[in-house]
Amino acid sequence: MLDTRWACPPFDIVRAAHAELLVTDLERAREFYVDLLGFVVTEEDAGALYLRGYEERLHHSLVLRRAREPAVGHLAFRVADEADLEHLAAFFRSEGCPVRWLEAGEEPGQGRALRVQDPLGFPVEFFHAMEPAERLLQRFDRYVGAHIMRIDHFNLHVPDVQSAYDYYKRLGFRCSEYTATDPPDERLWAAWMYRKPNVHDVALMNGAGPRLHHVGFWVGDTHSVLRACDILAAANRADVIERGPGRHGLSNAFFVYLRDPDGHRIELYTSDYYTGDPDFEPIRWSVNDPRRGTFWGHAAPVSWFEESSRVASLEGGLMDLRPALLNQRPQTVT
Repeated sequence: MLDTRWACPPFDIVRAAHAELLVTDLERAREFYVDLLGFVVTEEDAGALYLRGYEERLHHSLVLRRAREPAVGHLAFRVADEADLEHLAAFFRSEGCPVRWLEAGEEPGQGRALRVQDPLGFPVEFFHAMEPAERLLQRFDRYVGAHIMRIDHFNLHVPDVQSAYDYYKRLGFRCSEYTATDPPDERLWAAWMYRKPNVHDVALMNGAGPRLHHVGFWVGDTHSVLRACDILAAANRADVIERGPGRHGLSNAFFVYLRDPDGHRIELYTSDYYTGDPDFEPIRWSVNDPRRGTFWGHAAPVSWFEESSRVASLEGGLMDLRPALLNQRPQTVT
C-alpha cells in the first residue's frame, strides 16, 4: 500500500511556494486578507493583489485575482535551479499532460515558469526565480492581524489517494504521516507529503476532485491563531471561522480554518515538527481514530469534509470532478 522508499527524480522541487485564488470581489478579498488577517501587499493592479507573510523574502506567496467565479488559478512550487524546469517539462510531456511556458514577468515578480495540468487535474506551476521583497520578520512595529509568517502547504481533495501518493512520490516527495482504513482491507485514505523538512508541502485527502481543500499559512505561535479569532469576532466576522481553534493529532498542528468571502478555505497553522532526518519513518493513523484530525477541539463540521474550491484548466473553465473511490467520510465522524 505505502512504498516509503525515497525517489530521486532528475529535478529538485524545494517547497510549496504560492497559490493563486480567483475571487469575485477584489475589495472584499482585500478586506479579509489584508485588513483583517494582516497579509502584506507587495504589488497590486486593477485586477490582482500580490501578498506575502512577514518572514517571506520573495515577491508573493498568495495571488488574489479578480474573476467572474471563484476557483483556483494555480498552485506553485519553487525548484532549486532553472534547469529543473526543462526536466519537469520533459517529465510532464511524457505523462501526456498539457504544458505551457510563462515568460519572466508574465506573472509579476516571477521569472520564467512552467505551468501544467498535472495527472491529478490540478493547474500547477513550477518556477525558480522570483524578485526579492523586504523581509519583515523583525519589523515588529508593522505587525498587524494574525502575524502570518509564510505559506506552508496545499491540501488537495483527490478521488484516488493511492494513485496521487504514487505520483507525488515520483516527484521526489516523502511521506510524514498517513491515514489508512483498518485491516484486512487496508487502503490509503490520506497522506501528508513533504519536500522541505516539516510535516508537509502537500496533503492528499480522499474526496471528489480535483479540488483544493485549503492553503495552509504558518503563524509564529498559538497566540497568533487565537488573535485571528479575536480580530474576526471583534469585526463581526466570527461566522468565517469554520473549524477550530484546536490541535490535530496528525502533524501536531495548532490550527484554525477560515472561509474567505468567496468560500476559499485557508488554515492558520503552527507547532508541527522536523522531518529531515534520513531515517524518518512515516506515522500511521487509523481512519477510525478520531484523534487523528482532532486531538482536542470541536469535531469538524460536514462542510469541512465536503466543500472545497474548484480548480481551473489551462484552457479556461473548470476541471470536471471525479467521485471519490472510498466513502467520503469514516463511520466515526458525525
